[in-house]
Amino acid sequence: MKRHSPRSQGQSVSESVPERETPAIIPPLQPGKGLLRAFTSLRQRNFRLFWLGQMISLMGSGMQTIGQAWLVLELTRSPLQLGLVGALQALPVLLFSIFGGVFADRWPKRRVLLVTQTVSMIQALLLWALIVTGTIQLWHLYVLAMLLGLTNSLGRPASQAFVVEMVGREDLPNAIALNSSLSSLARIVGPGIGGIVIAASSVTMLFLLNALSFLPVIVGLALINSHELHAQALRPTNTGERQRTWRSLREGVDYVWKTPAVLLVILVVGLVLLFGSNFNVVLPLFATDVLHVGAAGFGFLSAATGVGALISALWLAWSNQKPTIRRLLIGMLVFGLLEVVFAVSRIYLLSLVLIASVGFTEEAFAMQAMTTLQTVAPDHLRGRVMSVCILFFDGSLPLGYLLMGWLSSLSSASSAMLIGALLSLMVAGAGWMWRKPAEKDVLQRERADLTVDS
Repeated sequence: MKRHSPRSQGQSVSESVPERETPAIIPPLQPGKGLLRAFTSLRQRNFRLFWLGQMISLMGSGMQTIGQAWLVLELTRSPLQLGLVGALQALPVLLFSIFGGVFADRWPKRRVLLVTQTVSMIQALLLWALIVTGTIQLWHLYVLAMLLGLTNSLGRPASQAFVVEMVGREDLPNAIALNSSLSSLARIVGPGIGGIVIAASSVTMLFLLNALSFLPVIVGLALINSHELHAQALRPTNTGERQRTWRSLREGVDYVWKTPAVLLVILVVGLVLLFGSNFNVVLPLFATDVLHVGAAGFGFLSAATGVGALISALWLAWSNQKPTIRRLLIGMLVFGLLEVVFAVSRIYLLSLVLIASVGFTEEAFAMQAMTTLQTVAPDHLRGRVMSVCILFFDGSLPLGYLLMGWLSSLSSASSAMLIGALLSLMVAGAGWMWRKPAEKDVLQRERADLTVDS
């Protein structure tokens, strides 16, 4: 079977529809020119439906983030409780995201996303109803935060792995970058809108708006045409029975461990994020104790990272370049060097440019890593590979926050960030020295794909 031949979710591999009978997979529209190149993958109807729905949904999630924090402060006035609720929401991602990959490979990813998005909408509605009726208590927030984290841990691997099914391998770099641009935009715009809504009405309205924001993505998923999906079939077995969960999980982990390109990307990028992608914790200290610019300066520093990430995502979407191991490692080395300079800078405008550049390079190497993993991983293992990726990439952030806070308490914010940046450079340098097997592995798989497609 050709790698890109379409088939419905219930169709067997032997019953696949020939590629020539589904011209919608290769639209007659040509990739855009100029700035329109950044939106090339949107010419595919399935991805366009998914992307537009995500745009609205992520804005709602950004509003709920600020609304949840505000609600905790209103109920408790305790920073400790604020951190605890955030930790409870992040905990399921660490514990269960790897199982989300098993579900993503076992069931149609569109179905998994429909279920998880619907549950997330119900979570927001429950929170809104509890506030409206005046019965909200702190333990409700604990339970609902864990529920949201659980649905995210099961839905995110499916969402990541579903992109290539909607756009195919040719437009994959563009599609991943466009998806990432939505996250960056939501981080900038969502909290701002949320603050306006709180000031204009109340925090209650944020949770209702977030619940309603899930409707577009649910409708978009329901309208996706399964026959136009690129073939990402569940691997058939001789017995016709599904593998047990633990056996499926072990198969995915074994593949990651024995595949040089996948192992290098996950370990190196995960460690660089652990040591380097935790600057948000110390930015308030930089604004007050190092640069002496106060709350307003801190706001601009925080916004600059989001703007840099958004520009990077749009640039990656426009270039639609196929990532390489060498380019990925160079990006991490540049990231570490920029953080070193930021750590020793005492000039506010220079620091503003540097932190925006840090956000740019972080987004660049993270998205290239995601594209590389989705390109290298075989169809029947992609969900599990992405779940391991999410475990290492996202799971490293809370640990990195703790590390940076501890180092800052021992010395200063500048010293802590400098140590983290130097550790990131050491990891990226080690990856550079050991890159040859990974590059050879990628080259062999590219040749194998060309052979299959021909």
